[in-house]
Amino acid sequence: MNILIVKLSAVGDVIHTLPSLSALRKRFPDAHITWVIEEAAAEIVRDHPDLDRVIVSRRKGWWKEIRSGRFRKPLREMKTFLGNLRDRHFDLVIDLHGLFKSAVLVFLSHGGRKIGYDSYQELSGFFYNEKIPEDMNKHAVDRYLDFAGYLGAAVTQPEFRIAVGKENRKRVDELLEAHGIAGPFIALNPVAYWDTKLWEDERFAALCDRIDEAYGIPVVLTGQQAPSLEKIRSLSRRGVINLEGQTTLKDLAELYRRATLLITTDSGPMHLAAAMGTPVVALFGPTDPKRTGPYGSGHRVIRESLPCAPCFLKKCREMTCMKNITVEAVFEETGKAIKERL
Repeated sequence: MNILIVKLSAVGDVIHTLPSLSALRKRFPDAHITWVIEEAAAEIVRDHPDLDRVIVSRRKGWWKEIRSGRFRKPLREMKTFLGNLRDRHFDLVIDLHGLFKSAVLVFLSHGGRKIGYDSYQELSGFFYNEKIPEDMNKHAVDRYLDFAGYLGAAVTQPEFRIAVGKENRKRVDELLEAHGIAGPFIALNPVAYWDTKLWEDERFAALCDRIDEAYGIPVVLTGQQAPSLEKIRSLSRRGVINLEGQTTLKDLAELYRRATLLITTDSGPMHLAAAMGTPVVALFGPTDPKRTGPYGSGHRVIRESLPCAPCFLKKCREMTCMKNITVEAVFEETGKAIKERL
């Protein structure tokens, strides 16, 4: 049997899908399983022990090059991508993304059974010949596991497997050694794609100072190309360590695995730390932690109860839900988490 999983992005959503992959592998131990994914999140599934093949889409890069007038390279790569998508017959194609861009790939794959949610979001439902209900009251991990259950898989404990290698462990060793970290440390991710998920840099800096004063534990900032990281470091009086741009996704997974805990916005790194078994203190505003909060036990979610929340808005003039989260509230929950770990 040949199985194709379509889950293109983003990092957090891909991590939510990993237990479904493991469940499918147990259900179909001899199947050849392929995953088609976009470039930004591809590292998460590369070398996964339950996968036979990963097909990477550079969709955003292709369109960027085409819009700038460069056609030859992206068109050649798109042709190769389509050839890879069709070079074997897929008996089963599962669209775990549920949008037009993923449903088109389901169609182009020429698979047999094409399964997706019973939804017509962006017309996706027209591309499937089998559909399952989507229960939005469930956490995303459990919603995706519904596909595995529909196909006869018995899911008891969801498994998050990320193939961290020796090279990732070595790089993290070197990073920590370079900054003089030999004992416990706290990781902090202030970055999020939505403006409405962000907390003020000044508050993060004040939080770092409170943690150092009270517990003497170094704080390590993580993120990619985010000016706020250097701003937080400069505002802090206690020597916060900025690792901006110095880790790959798998390096980051290993770094989080070693951390005492992660303090974070609602973002991909939050889910990465949870998948690695590290406790998370998460700041939530416009989204619903019941649907997309850190999965599993031992995590702490800080969220203001407001009539407008969750609004799921990416832009907001007021930002009341995040502004109402105080430094004291985050410090208090962080302290509880530290005492549980040390």
